[in-house]
Amino acid sequence: MAQKHQSAAAPGPEPKKRRRVGFPPADPGVEANECIKIYLVSNKEEVGSADVSCVTPVDLNDFFDGDGKIYGYQGLKINVWINSISLHSYADITYQSTTNGDKGITDLKSALQNIFAETIVDSKDEFLQTFSTEKDFIRNMVSNGEVIHSGVIDGSSINAQVAPSDLQVLRMEIGSPNAGLLYSRLVPLVLLFVDGSNPIDVTDPDWHLYLLIQKKEDKDEPLYQIVGFTAIYKFYRYPDRLRMRLSQILVLPSFQGKGFGSYLMEVVNKMAIAENAYDLTVEEPSEKFQHIRTCIDINRLRSFDPIKPAIDSAVETLTKGKLSKKAQIPRFTPPLDAIEKVREALKINKKHFLKCWGILIYLALDPIDKYMEDYTCVITNHVRTDILGKDIETPKKQVVDVPTSFEAEASFVVFKSVNGEEANSNSVQVDENKPDQEQQLKQLVEERIREIKLVAEKVSRNSSKVRI
Repeated sequence: MAQKHQSAAAPGPEPKKRRRVGFPPADPGVEANECIKIYLVSNKEEVGSADVSCVTPVDLNDFFDGDGKIYGYQGLKINVWINSISLHSYADITYQSTTNGDKGITDLKSALQNIFAETIVDSKDEFLQTFSTEKDFIRNMVSNGEVIHSGVIDGSSINAQVAPSDLQVLRMEIGSPNAGLLYSRLVPLVLLFVDGSNPIDVTDPDWHLYLLIQKKEDKDEPLYQIVGFTAIYKFYRYPDRLRMRLSQILVLPSFQGKGFGSYLMEVVNKMAIAENAYDLTVEEPSEKFQHIRTCIDINRLRSFDPIKPAIDSAVETLTKGKLSKKAQIPRFTPPLDAIEKVREALKINKKHFLKCWGILIYLALDPIDKYMEDYTCVITNHVRTDILGKDIETPKKQVVDVPTSFEAEASFVVFKSVNGEEANSNSVQVDENKPDQEQQLKQLVEERIREIKLVAEKVSRNSSKVRI
């Protein structure tokens, strides 16, 4: 078979050059927590000063989409300055270079505005001017507020270079003049320093702001500065009462650790009593706040005479013998009338009082080491009950199928067993013999005991001076 040959003198067409496809370089990014620093300043001399320490916000990574990283910048540094008087902010952004890598370039201006909104200004000069042009912002905003407390509180202590006479707590309904504007400037602080918090609805008139204000002497008129604040919601309880729910509480970082949080909380407690609220609750309290709140309320409960006989009775029962060797351990919960008296007089809600009750018993045991084994059994019983969601001593309701000539799925009997015993093998039971479950229970009990000891030590060390 003949084969076709191409002439050597006739060169073929040049091969097409392959088009090179470029891929953007991989960009590992930088975490927001690593490149952003927050500073709270009260005068323009502090801006950029090495003597001013940065404050620690909540996780800044949460404010950046996806994995919490910033992309496209090399050597990125962001210093954010917040004017603690006017609540304006300014971001000083520096970087060596930018690279449009596989993740693009993060829009820093948009990201920061999501946190600071209208409080952030564009230039450093404009920010520095706010210390003079906006120095009366707080005083003007709270001029219509109701002063509900001034000066010291009996038994309280403030460890700071602030005269108690310079302190005021003012209350403002969120719908009142200026309250909405003031809160809008507080929102960045809420987002930065109150973990998991969201802004309140400023259109809902049932929200109230309680503002702790420091008045500092200035040339002409006092300079007002916010030390801390709390947002409280009042909602109806049938038939004719209101409940108070504390939703947000914040002491500005420069004032923390000096007793101002306890001061503000004690004022709120007094207002709940003065206004005869049904009770005072707290929405998702942080561990730190829960500790402070418990210390405050333990001091209040220890001086509340109507519950002392119930505490003495519980202590007497616990110290009689080895509870660990008994088949059933008493729950050691307060009597219903004690719960009601505490709620009505001190406005401490039932759930919180039950947590305080175990600490009150601990404080009343003397010597505690002698009864620690039995006390641990009581706490273990409490923790196990919390996990199961049932009181092991309470008679249990059970659903039992019964023979019937009617539709089987619609026929059953509900009954209550005696002494909490299971009368039906079909009842749901929790296997408490699993090693992992027992280990988890042991860890929870140890954690609860640790919390109780921390509160007891602080209360015993200084029965009325609790500081945050």
